[in-house]
Amino acid sequence: MEIIHITDLKDLIKDLWGTPRPPAFSMDGDYIIGGVFSMHLYMHTIVFTECKFQVTGVSVCSVDSRELRFSRAMIFAIEEINNSSELLPGITLGYQIHDSCASVPGTIKVAFQLINGLDVVFHPSDNCSRSGMVLAIIGDSGSTLSMSISRLVGSFDIPQVSYYSTCECLSDKQQYPSFFRTIPSDRFQADALAKLVKHFGWTWIGAVRSDSDYGNNGMASFLDAARKEGICVEYSESFYRAHPRSRVRRVADVIRRSTAVVIVAFLATGEMKLLLEELEKEPSPPRQWIGSETWVTDPQMLRFSFCAGAIGFGIQQSVIPGLREFLLDLPPSKDSFNCRLAESAASDRSVCDGSEDLQKLQSPYTDTSQLRVTNMVYKAVYALAHAIHNAVCQETNFTTQCEKLTKLQSKQVSLNKCVNSIHFSQNGYDVSFDANGDPVATYELVNWQKSETGNIEMVTVGHYDASLPVGQEFRLSSNITWMEGRTRVPVSVCSNSCPPGTRKVLQEGKPSCCYDCLPCPEGEISNQTDSNDCFPCPSEFWPNSERNTCLPKPVEFLSYDDILGIILAVFSVGGACLAIITAAVFFNHRASPIVRANNSELSFLLLFSLTLCFLCSLTFIGAPSDWSCMLRHTAFGITFVLCISCVLGKTIVVLMAFKATLPGSNVMKWFGPPQQRMTVVSFTFIQVLICTIWLVLSPPFPMKNLNTYKEKIILECALGSVIGFWAVLGYIGLLAVFCFVLAVLARKLPDNFNEAKLITFSMLIFCAVWITFIPAYVSSPGKLTVAVEIFAMLASSFGLILCIFAPKCFIILFQPEKNTKKNLMNKNESL
Repeated sequence: MEIIHITDLKDLIKDLWGTPRPPAFSMDGDYIIGGVFSMHLYMHTIVFTECKFQVTGVSVCSVDSRELRFSRAMIFAIEEINNSSELLPGITLGYQIHDSCASVPGTIKVAFQLINGLDVVFHPSDNCSRSGMVLAIIGDSGSTLSMSISRLVGSFDIPQVSYYSTCECLSDKQQYPSFFRTIPSDRFQADALAKLVKHFGWTWIGAVRSDSDYGNNGMASFLDAARKEGICVEYSESFYRAHPRSRVRRVADVIRRSTAVVIVAFLATGEMKLLLEELEKEPSPPRQWIGSETWVTDPQMLRFSFCAGAIGFGIQQSVIPGLREFLLDLPPSKDSFNCRLAESAASDRSVCDGSEDLQKLQSPYTDTSQLRVTNMVYKAVYALAHAIHNAVCQETNFTTQCEKLTKLQSKQVSLNKCVNSIHFSQNGYDVSFDANGDPVATYELVNWQKSETGNIEMVTVGHYDASLPVGQEFRLSSNITWMEGRTRVPVSVCSNSCPPGTRKVLQEGKPSCCYDCLPCPEGEISNQTDSNDCFPCPSEFWPNSERNTCLPKPVEFLSYDDILGIILAVFSVGGACLAIITAAVFFNHRASPIVRANNSELSFLLLFSLTLCFLCSLTFIGAPSDWSCMLRHTAFGITFVLCISCVLGKTIVVLMAFKATLPGSNVMKWFGPPQQRMTVVSFTFIQVLICTIWLVLSPPFPMKNLNTYKEKIILECALGSVIGFWAVLGYIGLLAVFCFVLAVLARKLPDNFNEAKLITFSMLIFCAVWITFIPAYVSSPGKLTVAVEIFAMLASSFGLILCIFAPKCFIILFQPEKNTKKNLMNKNESL
């Protein structure tokens, strides 16, 4: 097997990168852990020429005090472990901590230096074998920087544990097989932010992100989660701190012009600082800032007072005993106390007099009141220590024996697997990794609040635990302060919520959160806020005036409580009483000539049938039932046929009586009282037969009419058989027409005995009423249909009783002198 040896990787790296820089902090040990921290910003300008990286300018812009504290926390944890008798007894951990200068080229250079002592042997059919001193690396803070390290060291199976790289992309084990982190992935933070925005009802937001792996991937995850929660984004802007200042100004102008009150900022601290400095020059309208962990928990950002009320997720606070004292062991810079040494050049600051107290020193470096990311560094060191312990130590006879290098050097044990399988608690916090190298996601909800002194402070107002069941992840308190010191949750919507009774209609060309509220159509309701659709009420229900609930439709029928029903009932009873009174008058004067001359038997039968006609109309008033529906129509048909049969009989009697007065005529013997009774019974029997057939085949029945009126139910009697109804009505009409024709023929017969004229007028009224009844009945809606039918019955009945009996009663009661046989026999005088 041919083996290719690269014997001097040091020379190759030196040729590519120039002279390596020594680590910022280092210490020898049995196992060396590398550390990469961005302690300085923008240290080098790198140019790539002729396959070589050249450093063209060296310029230290600033020292990042937090990153310096992170690096010192790593040293503190290693020394704490070295002094422990339980973890790695007899083993000394060493470290090499480098400054990446917050740049990708600087990070890659540091990574090469950390693996510089490795001998690499390439086998054509096998993986690379390695040996060396650096077993693992802690760092870097930025996701892009960590990606650069992981792509390089992953090939050598060197574990990398980041304390501050949150990009979701780093969970991809195909690209980053040896990457772990003690800070949760942005995927969890993005989900938490989306749920936070949804929780407070904000559906119209702005979004700003760093134009980096951290910002782009984090914002992409957030936007995806926001869309699932129904949140709309007015704008999504990005920039990077190395971009021209005009790019930052453009983003600030977008924020000033926007209508979204809430802004979700997925920015690194550097970009957020630039943006807020730009907004500070020309303040925008009040905005509610929702921050990612990177900047919302950075104490140095609290100086932007116009952001008071900002809220966001941060890593849980912790306490690391002894850390502050350890940090103070590092000599402070001459600027820490805001004074100058006597031998320094003159400046505005006073000369240090030696009274400065190191214990009272307050700076970002010594600030241990908000230990969040620092604890992630602390946990990362302990995670590697536990992994090494599991790899090289064994429990024998209640003692722990640890070997130095042998197992790890010969690759009998994979340190990556050991890191992935650890599970321990440190300072009250559990430490473990899932299959993607991510820890359990837990956050504190941090709120920027003004203190009594006017300073902005970070206050914990809630917690989020992604391991809890859905819907139980949040625990919020009520003491949240919003923008401008408000205590009420600000509103950030494109369109106000549509109240119940309306539906949403999207505005053309705008996101789904921008809509108009249209009232529900007639007959439909919506009983929820922001309903997309209205739905119809059940057939027997109708919307209220607000169209947000369905109410039972009022049931309407002609009742005795209605004014119309009362009036018709009064006329009905009054007509029956009038018929009875008329019958009483006729009975009291039954021996008088005028009563005897007008066929008293048929007159009494006619008055009886008229009484039934008047009373029959009462069956049409009230709630329809099975019996009332059958009774009202059959009673109407039979009583009116009886009535018309009597009138027809009287008309025939008039004609027969006139014929009987002619010489040699004996016609009256063929139409005497028996024949008159038979005529009435025969005509009435035919109607009884029609009604019987109707009731047997398809009788009327009560029904709820839902079609005439949409907003109410008409309780009415369905005809059952339309043919049956019109047969009954048609038979009445046929008899009435026949009677009318005979009365017209007999109207000019001589003698006062002739009552054909009265019958003619009565039948004329009767026919006119029922002819006009047909179109009125068909076109009248609801209970008016019944009222029209009752009116026709009463009108025709009153027409008959007034035209036929009123003149006779007038003579009997007020002109008794005319009630004589002599007067009745006079010719050419009318009654």
